[in-house]
Amino acid sequence: MSITNFRSADAQSGAQAITPKVTFQTLQEKKQAGRPITALTAYDYSTARLVDEAGVDMLLVGDSLAMVVMGYDSTLPVTMDEMLHHTRAVRRAVKHGIVVADMPYGSYHVSVAEGVANAARFIKEAGAEAVKVEGGAVRCELVERLTDAEIPVVCHLGLTPQAVHRMGGYKVQGKTLAAAEELARDARMLEAAGAVAIVLEGMPREVAAIITSQLHIPTIGIGAGPDCDGQILVFHDLVNLSFSRPAKFVRQYGDAAALFRTAIEGYIHDVEERSFPDESESYHLSKEVTDVLKTQDTEALKAPVAASKTHLIRKA
Repeated sequence: MSITNFRSADAQSGAQAITPKVTFQTLQEKKQAGRPITALTAYDYSTARLVDEAGVDMLLVGDSLAMVVMGYDSTLPVTMDEMLHHTRAVRRAVKHGIVVADMPYGSYHVSVAEGVANAARFIKEAGAEAVKVEGGAVRCELVERLTDAEIPVVCHLGLTPQAVHRMGGYKVQGKTLAAAEELARDARMLEAAGAVAIVLEGMPREVAAIITSQLHIPTIGIGAGPDCDGQILVFHDLVNLSFSRPAKFVRQYGDAAALFRTAIEGYIHDVEERSFPDESESYHLSKEVTDVLKTQDTEALKAPVAASKTHLIRKA
């Protein structure tokens, strides 16, 4: 039970309320104008609210939640139902940015038909505006079918975490001429299939720059250098909540772990010292009611409790 006041997502400041809604056309215009696109992951209402109100263009409900929220050692275990649950929470918070949902491992790998059906659930049941899938040319048919179904698709090339076992770990991709050419070819094919944007992860800056220059659609980089049309980071990496050594490409902009630890330790101290809650943080009876209670018979006050105990004994 809670009686905490929680401000509605609709009750935003005047400046936020009139901010135009970001669309994929907006991102396309940013690419053409050379204006960087901002993106972050989000997994719940509170953080999505903060990210959206800050003005981030795209919020990705990433399958990385398996690791940073659920504590798994890879993204593979997270399920469709879990991804839908988190996407719905993010959707309720977002008024400005685009909400993109990661399709989890296994949700589009068995068949194209199953992939389309699962993607439709993200749009229809969770309110996502697009889905993201990992993989190169092998995903072209899926991208085409999703596009035909009016579902925008963000693709993901390079270091694709769902392929961690095939790659032999989280390793930089595209380091040879043949591998770089394959990534560039895959990117062009995915664009031709209908992708609205492509995430480029864990590849040499030079490769990402070439791919970005060859595509008409935006590229969003993560560990792919500064020449992509935009950048994305995992929210928990950004604020030091990942409980792991950050990757080379991560820049931390705050230390939420230290902030939370300090707050928790302060709370423990105040409770143990009985300085929380104090009078200003307590509710009170009126003086009249307090005076009446003080004058009433003690046994009478205890009677309802005794009756209650008797009732429980009889039921047992």
